[in-house]
Amino acid sequence: MMNSLKTKFLGLSTIIALMVVTLTIWHHLVTQRETLNQLAQQNSRILGDTIRNSIITFMRNGENARVGEILEEVQKEPALKYVLIFDETGRILRAGSPDTVGDLVPAIDLIAYRSQQLSTKHDHDGSHYQARILPIFNEPACFSCHDKSQRVLGILSIHVSLDDLVSLQGQIGVRTMTSSLFMLGFLILAITGFVLYYVENPIRNLIKAMNHLECGEFDQASVSITTSKEMAQLSDKFNRMVNRLHNQIHEMVRQEREIAVSKEKLAHQEQIQGMNQTLEERLKEIEYLNTTLEGRIEEIEEANYRIADLAGELENKNTTLQQAVTRLSALYNMGLAINATMNQNKLFQLLIGKTVETLKASTGYILRFDKETHELTIDGTYGLPVTPPAGMRIPLEDGGVSHWVIENRKPLLIQNINDTDKFNKVSRLGFTRETVICAPLMIKDEPIGTITMANRHNGSSFYPEDLELLSTIAAQASVAINNAQLYQEQQASYLSTVQALVSTIEASDAYTRGHSERVTRISLALAKRLSLSPERITRLEQAAILHDIGKIGIDIALLHKKGKLTEKNIQTLQQHPLIGVKILEPIQFLKNVRKIIEQHHERYDGKGYPNNLAGEDILFEARILAVADTFDAMTSDRPYRQALSFETAIKEIREYSGTQFDPQVAEVFLEMIKNGSIRR
Repeated sequence: MMNSLKTKFLGLSTIIALMVVTLTIWHHLVTQRETLNQLAQQNSRILGDTIRNSIITFMRNGENARVGEILEEVQKEPALKYVLIFDETGRILRAGSPDTVGDLVPAIDLIAYRSQQLSTKHDHDGSHYQARILPIFNEPACFSCHDKSQRVLGILSIHVSLDDLVSLQGQIGVRTMTSSLFMLGFLILAITGFVLYYVENPIRNLIKAMNHLECGEFDQASVSITTSKEMAQLSDKFNRMVNRLHNQIHEMVRQEREIAVSKEKLAHQEQIQGMNQTLEERLKEIEYLNTTLEGRIEEIEEANYRIADLAGELENKNTTLQQAVTRLSALYNMGLAINATMNQNKLFQLLIGKTVETLKASTGYILRFDKETHELTIDGTYGLPVTPPAGMRIPLEDGGVSHWVIENRKPLLIQNINDTDKFNKVSRLGFTRETVICAPLMIKDEPIGTITMANRHNGSSFYPEDLELLSTIAAQASVAINNAQLYQEQQASYLSTVQALVSTIEASDAYTRGHSERVTRISLALAKRLSLSPERITRLEQAAILHDIGKIGIDIALLHKKGKLTEKNIQTLQQHPLIGVKILEPIQFLKNVRKIIEQHHERYDGKGYPNNLAGEDILFEARILAVADTFDAMTSDRPYRQALSFETAIKEIREYSGTQFDPQVAEVFLEMIKNGSIRR
């Protein structure tokens, strides 16, 4: 049983599939672990820099007492083991836990500082921590309180727990292994079914027919196999051989019977001699038949060899099929990924990352072609010795791979750069080319750029099938890049149109002229100080520009009404956030912006409008916009009142912090007003 072709084939296929799945799982787990470690280091670095900058700001402003307060506030975070400031001798100067001030810092922090290991990981009591050591240097603003010769005022130490990241890594690993094992089982079942149907069953039928032939059962020795062209030819040849063998044996038996009858009739010596001669002839014929039978046996052996060759071909075809399935799966996953984003920068990096992974290349990049300037713009790179600045341009010159591809408008394969003198061995991007494939990015039969893969991790060359796969990826990428560009142009067009409408409306009213621009400027300053992501800052900017667009639906007489507003007037004016949402509803890409506009008049204590939201239920961007909008409104003339003074407006913001305004946003706003970062 263990020596059968089926067992060997299935066993080998299972081992190969298991190795591929195991390597894939291992690669995914290693990649996930590295990503989580980088995330932990980045988070600890950002947290450390933020705390250190806050401490430096307080010290510059002479608010040294605030240093201890901010450390105590940060210490309350459950993810922090401890946060403290110690001097170069190891004595704790400030700490999130005041009772430790004056003690010696843990040895691990002092050793890390003296060895300049500013970011380390360590374990304690079964938990994992990321440690960040940041020196606080003496500056001229601090010379009034500290000796000028003292270079370092203190060292900030932060220990962040990594337990959540370790737990997340374990969960991802379990899911990856489960899905991979499911795919492995499915693949083994598919291969088993294929072998049973196309190989084992036909061979079993042939063996059964041979057994009948061996027993002389010629009527049952025929076989019909239609599972494949080769098996059908084999069964037809076998049936013909059986028929010829049957006829020859039948003829031989008939001749032997004639010889026996002749012997009985021969009465004389001459007759006996003649019969002997006849017998000799028959014996020669039998020898001839035996020779013929041996030839047929050789044909059977040749058929067996043919079966073995077919099994080898089947194994090769199965390997080719597996490679095709792997590449089709990579193309499918890449198509899903690139069609899921309309951000060009993310799209370029996603394309390069997926393509490098699929083709196992060590270097890859995308170059966009500017037909007007005849230059190439570097948009996405991987594996370059030095990462070029975003948007860097290089001239399109002879000797470059991209120049040839764009000029000829077809893909290029260079298996060994040393075999050609048409191209430079050293790329303008600073690396040495050994083997290269490059495909054009085409839109409406016009080149818009190229995608290039260079060199491989294992040192092998690229092949024509790799170039074919890259060309398919380039076709997908061209459509995705064009769609992303059209989408961004459509966004800009929509936003410009609506912004022009808002500017026109404000320009017609002396009281609100320039209001949106000032609110936008203040909101962006607050957002950057509060470290919002670029995507959230963009949404806040759009919301600030359009936050009062709903006033288009309010009677202009009411907007310009002088004197005290009635209760009904106030209720009507409070509808403008909802009216603005309805106006912007057809613009799909402003979906998240509409929420900010709808909530920018909500209060932190839940007494705002239109939905009486409170606290964290209000979007953080809307809480920022509320402070900026209120401040500009208070310091601007309105039909029903004169503008408040700058000092009075600041007092109002401070007084209503925690009730009308988010206390965090209000505190940062007042701080930026104080240091001059925000001016009306």
